[in-house]
Amino acid sequence: MRIALVLFDRFTALDIVGPYETLGRLPDAETVFLAERTGPVRNESGTLALTADRTLADMPHPDIVVVPGGPGQSAQMDNPVLLDWLRTADATSSWTTSVCTGSLLLAAAGLLEGRRATSHWLALTELKRLGAEPTGERVVTDGKYVTAAGVSSGIDMGLTLLGRIAGEEHAQAVQLMTEYDPRPPYDAGSPEKAPAHLVERMRTRSRFLQA
Repeated sequence: MRIALVLFDRFTALDIVGPYETLGRLPDAETVFLAERTGPVRNESGTLALTADRTLADMPHPDIVVVPGGPGQSAQMDNPVLLDWLRTADATSSWTTSVCTGSLLLAAAGLLEGRRATSHWLALTELKRLGAEPTGERVVTDGKYVTAAGVSSGIDMGLTLLGRIAGEEHAQAVQLMTEYDPRPPYDAGSPEKAPAHLVERMRTRSRFLQA
């Protein structure tokens, strides 16, 4: 089972690290960080780098594709190298997945046309514009496409897919060993629950046009 973890400049770290820590625990899995070029790729703040050990061209046919989001996603929306690779990889992949605004890249590649999908809550309008049917769910499975909402939901996506592939008990064991038992100190993790003034503040700062 070859898992391709896609990197690009200004990705959001937890978007890709969450699936890495969960899906990477598949039995006999090979997890590979890919980018257009090998070497360090920096996250959105520039303070953290992950190393792409192989180029996209090195692995055209992975079993699982994982695409993160982040501010750098916007610059990738018309990148023919990445979009063409996504189409090629998707043609033979068993699962094509995304976290946060990574689903916008899948949609830009034409992979989510008419499919139910999710993204960061600020990007759902953009996801619809690109031809998908957005939902506010945390993890959405439509055929072999598994999309996750914002940032932390990549952990949920990884566990969901882990259960589908390796069985629920294996996924539960991974959840236990990572001690993923979230009990946040605040109940503000969605626009429905957060204080209205914070939701509005985030909307005004968003790079996405709001309907």
